Amino acid sequence: MTAVPEGYEYGPWHDGPDPLAPPIDVRDALDEIGRDVMAGSSPRSALEELLRRGTRNTAGLDELTRQVWQRRSEIQRRHRLDGTLQEVRRLLDQALEAERRALFPDPADEARFAEAQLDALPPGTAAAVRELAGYEWRSEQGRENYERIRDLLGREMLDSRFEGMKDALRNTTPEDVERVNQMLADLNALLNAYARDVDDIDERFAEFMRRHGDFFPENPRNVDELIDALAARAAAAQRMLNSMTDEQRAELMALSQQAFGDPRLAQQLSNLDGQLRALRPGEDWTSSARFRGQDPLGLGEGARAMADLAELDALAEQLAQSYPGARLEDIDLDVLARQLGEDATVDARRLSELERELRRQGLFERAPDGSLRLSPKALRRLGETALVDIVNSLRGKTGERQTESAGAAGEPTGASRPWQFGDMQSWEVSRTVRNAVLRTASAGGGRVRLDVSDVEVVETEHRSRAAVALCVDTSWSMVAEGRWLPMKRTALALHQLISTRFRNDALQLITFGRYATTVELAELIGLEGAWEQGTNAHHALLLAGRHLRRHPDAQPVVLMVTDGEPTAHLEPDGEAIFDYPPQTQTLLRTLSEVDRLAKLGASVSVFRLGDDPRLEAFVDLIARRSGGRVLAPDPDGLGAAVVGDYLRTRRR
Repeated sequence: MTAVPEGYEYGPWHDGPDPLAPPIDVRDALDEIGRDVMAGSSPRSALEELLRRGTRNTAGLDELTRQVWQRRSEIQRRHRLDGTLQEVRRLLDQALEAERRALFPDPADEARFAEAQLDALPPGTAAAVRELAGYEWRSEQGRENYERIRDLLGREMLDSRFEGMKDALRNTTPEDVERVNQMLADLNALLNAYARDVDDIDERFAEFMRRHGDFFPENPRNVDELIDALAARAAAAQRMLNSMTDEQRAELMALSQQAFGDPRLAQQLSNLDGQLRALRPGEDWTSSARFRGQDPLGLGEGARAMADLAELDALAEQLAQSYPGARLEDIDLDVLARQLGEDATVDARRLSELERELRRQGLFERAPDGSLRLSPKALRRLGETALVDIVNSLRGKTGERQTESAGAAGEPTGASRPWQFGDMQSWEVSRTVRNAVLRTASAGGGRVRLDVSDVEVVETEHRSRAAVALCVDTSWSMVAEGRWLPMKRTALALHQLISTRFRNDALQLITFGRYATTVELAELIGLEGAWEQGTNAHHALLLAGRHLRRHPDAQPVVLMVTDGEPTAHLEPDGEAIFDYPPQTQTLLRTLSEVDRLAKLGASVSVFRLGDDPRLEAFVDLIARRSGGRVLAPDPDGLGAAVVGDYLRTRRR
């Protein structure tokens, strides 16, 4: 075994994120956020929804919240709060039975009188214990059980206010009781001095901890920390009392006078509770909970159960993230581990790191109006994903090969790429030989031989450029029929293809409902569906024509995605006229704009979503008049149809 150098220590990393951990992969998370944004959610809502839903390997906030409520329900279903009362009653019954057995064989009048005393005991547990305070026991077992009752009451009452006190005070001696009373008296005096804001409170606290520090395993550093710990515990004890029935509460209050056989304890605790209430009024002193199980809890255990419920309620609020300024860092990981286990803590930490990484990588930015939106970097990543999906779909078609490559002819771009079956570009010889040498060296050396995997070809760009107008229908029917998200993914993929592979092409995105408008990609991705009547294809084609005229040297390409026949047109004064069924004037104006595009050399490809006969007849007419074509893909195949038609038109 290798010796560990002196002065070094090896162990788990606990000081924040592991500096050697691999960076968080945000691609899947970004894809999910992108889908929600394109479906109409704001980026902030999409991020919050991702955190609530979780990822493939990490439970989300909703799942953690479910576990919190399940844990809370288990505590209440499993337990009840009369454990101390039941135990006192059991010990009392055993003491009385043992005493009667001891008195029965004794013929003396004193024995009969003692039996009469026992028979005359009140039925209530607290009253019977109080009546027996001065009783002279004949049975040793009876006397021991009665002392155990007093001892139990004292330890339970202290345990409900001080964590772990019940176990610490087993086999209590009179000296222990006196020491506890002295500690409580000094504690009340300290809190009274704190309330009066005396100048030497720090010195008093230090002296108190020197004398009684072993009663406080929390090891508070100042009076405020001491009060916080005591008030939280005392409030839990009060909520436990609030959760009992009136009869149980009255019995317990009466029994408390018999704790350790010394009424001073109950009085000191009552004074302590009063001071803590005054010093920490913000604690929950008034609520209650319903316990309906079969497992009885003592006072200390009941106070712990109430504290657990309070922690679970706080966790539920932290996980809901519904309050102003909420952050995942607000989640108390120590409490989460204590209540739900380490796995839940790992999930919460991963979600926090994921949120931090999404923001750190610059995937969100502020819009001019202050709202959060996806950054260009995020849009590029979403575009890459959308384009890969579409390319994979196109690859599956018979007789076709990869279509996202750079041009097949023209000037070299200066870049190269791995050869694929069907490529006709020239080899990039230097990189091909370099790949072969590196591969051979990594395999142990030897004679260099070329392999198919070594070959790289020269990327070239088309000599021609295209002016592309993508017109997408944004009427309400696109949202209602589930075509909103495929439409946005199509625009995203086409934008990515043109901006990375055909950089000389000019793409214009045009949306049309009652009116048409040109938009940037970020605007289209963040566009929310709105109830709007009208499909103004005339206005959209008018804007497409303006785009083509700005690029007279480019090959004109017009792509239109719609699920309805034109029902609106634009008047010369800029007003949109809507009617259904469509007016003849609407149809004529739309076809007139198609003819103008045809004169520019543009064929209009229409992607028909839906099977309306009137729509089918009209788009067929558009295709015939412009020399274009009509495709009727399903929503999932829309992206492949649009990108494929763009590449086909461009090659032509």
